[in-house]
Amino acid sequence: MPQMSRQDPLIEHHTVDYVPLAERHGKARDLFTLWFSTNIAPLPIVTGAMVAQVFHLNLAWGLLAIALGHLLGGIVIALASAQGPRMGIPQMVQSRGQFGRYGALLIVFFAALIYIGFFISNIVLAGKSIVGIVPSVPVPASILIGALSATAIGVIGYRFIHTLNRIGTWVMGSALLAGFIYIFAHDLPADFLTRGGFNAAGWLATVSLGVIWQISFSPYTSDYSRYLPADIGITRPFIATYLGATLGTILSFAFGLVAALATPEGTEAMVAVKQATGWLGPILMVLFLLNIISHNALNLYGAVLSIITSVQTFASHWTPSIKVRVLLSGVVLAGCCVVALGASADFISQFIGLILALLLVLVPWASINLIDFYIIKRGVYDIASIFQADGGVYGRFNLHAIVAYFIGIIVQLPFANTSLYVGPWANLVEGADLSWLVGLVVTCPLYYCLATRQHTQKIRAARLGYTD
Repeated sequence: MPQMSRQDPLIEHHTVDYVPLAERHGKARDLFTLWFSTNIAPLPIVTGAMVAQVFHLNLAWGLLAIALGHLLGGIVIALASAQGPRMGIPQMVQSRGQFGRYGALLIVFFAALIYIGFFISNIVLAGKSIVGIVPSVPVPASILIGALSATAIGVIGYRFIHTLNRIGTWVMGSALLAGFIYIFAHDLPADFLTRGGFNAAGWLATVSLGVIWQISFSPYTSDYSRYLPADIGITRPFIATYLGATLGTILSFAFGLVAALATPEGTEAMVAVKQATGWLGPILMVLFLLNIISHNALNLYGAVLSIITSVQTFASHWTPSIKVRVLLSGVVLAGCCVVALGASADFISQFIGLILALLLVLVPWASINLIDFYIIKRGVYDIASIFQADGGVYGRFNLHAIVAYFIGIIVQLPFANTSLYVGPWANLVEGADLSWLVGLVVTCPLYYCLATRQHTQKIRAARLGYTD
């Protein structure tokens, strides 16, 4: 396995190559702070406000649906994150061990598209936030400031991202707690507890939103655990990631819900946060801006690793250096800024709609990834084969995984309920996108049956004295 010499410990010098055991470092608790801090941000708060404003749930039913959705979806992100220490490679590179060297390219492409989409959306959001705090700064300059700041963090890489989120956990966690205290310490509307109620469609939609939210992080979770010592095991990374991701999102969603109920009905979500938190509101806005920038570094980092993985697929002997990662980060930054500067007023909502539609392709991938790692191969992969030109023992294409993957996408389409496509059975439960559930229920057993059948055939061939 190609290795590189040690450099400044702050600057990450690995890209998509294997992290040697001698260079492993960190604690499982780093995963808690990363995923907790990342999710204390405007987007989950705005989404939490939707529980009251769009799905019309009251406080009790809304909190129950929020908690259940994230607790269920958090299992997926935590299981994906726990793979990092065992594998020592990025999540998308690992997909070669499931789909084959070239078969994984489609997954990598979709992942890169999702990262870039979120990166653009967040630099637009950061630009608007800067203008909201300092109106004298022009919008284009604000967008560039947000983009350049996130890029600087992403270029420095793994260590700096974890360091910022360790600090962010205390700062953002304390700020959110102070916001809750402020709201409940002041007079609340008479209908604070009774506005809305229970409706099955809104409740299931909220649960589904929580599940999908967590699954959307799964393609890059092990990117941030691959430097942990290999002997750390599965349980500790799982628990740290699970608690961080679920607690962070549940608190943010709940804060959005509480702020929406603490202000007049129909108040825009972030305006509601400002109104409900009084003098604390401007401070929260500044902290949210900083967290948008910090979180967006993860999107750039993931996008760059995915693009490098795609290129390296066709150049097996090439080990990309830090210079390649810096150069590619600059190229991605330039392209995203061009798109962001020309974005329309409703760009964020349009792009988020596209990204949510693309999540249809993540559910079957996550199903195959988890079944393959935990049940079929039980965490034992041939890392050398993953980097070989012919895919080694995993080949160029694994047709069983590819077939299961596409069937997993197809079966979701009739139930899909996105801004780009609405299936004929999308409104079985009005307002709730249950396509993810169909994808999981179909893909998991299908891939297991196909993969175990292939394994059985190989064993029989070996017993009969045949070779592949």
